Amino acid sequence: MRVNKYISEAGLCSRREADELLLAGRVSINGEVVGTGAKALEGDEVRVDGEIVKARILAATPAGKKAVYIALNKPAGITCTTDAGVKDNIVDFVDHPQRIFPVGRLDKDSEGLILLTSNGDIVNEILRAENHHEKEYLVGVNKAINDTFLTGMARGVRIHGQLTQPCRVRRIAKFGFSIILTQGLNRQIRLMAAAFGYRVTQLRRVRIINVKLGHLKTGQWRNLTDAELKGLLPGRTQW
Repeated sequence: MRVNKYISEAGLCSRREADELLLAGRVSINGEVVGTGAKALEGDEVRVDGEIVKARILAATPAGKKAVYIALNKPAGITCTTDAGVKDNIVDFVDHPQRIFPVGRLDKDSEGLILLTSNGDIVNEILRAENHHEKEYLVGVNKAINDTFLTGMARGVRIHGQLTQPCRVRRIAKFGFSIILTQGLNRQIRLMAAAFGYRVTQLRRVRIINVKLGHLKTGQWRNLTDAELKGLLPGRTQW
């Protein structure tokens, strides 16, 4: 399997973003840094930024069963992986009777909204970077926010060897801000803030496209509504 597809199907990012990781020299197979076009064979150890990536099989929903679409308010400390060998993995945490997997990821130290599904067909559609899907976060930092910080974050910050895309940032408290991204680089908000000398003390995702966290309590999940499903991918007619 081409390694960009391998990384994408692990839920780490879209295939295009995986190509960017490869170009930046952040991907290795069996300890050797690889570039675009590389292939991962069965048994190979693929790592991104030194962390092992495990591909998953995006199985179709069993016949006779309706596909599952879930919004979870993920607590900090839960890891967004389907690997049963990882302690506090998100699949065991939700403990759903159907086989589900996360759509994208949310850092272990972060909390808030993440989607899970049993329908592997929609994962890459939602993650695809060129769709410019919005994700909104509320962020707490260790010192007072100033205008220089807000302006710089909005314009873009160089992390992972590339400039982040322009985004919307606004102050919501002396030590807090909201940010709306259309990309999802590894630990993006934490690294962006660190570039200005700020340390993130709390990070909560509150919206993915049209799905909002709302009043969902930490650790709880709910099924998505029909309206939310249509809003996620307006062109799709079957779920």
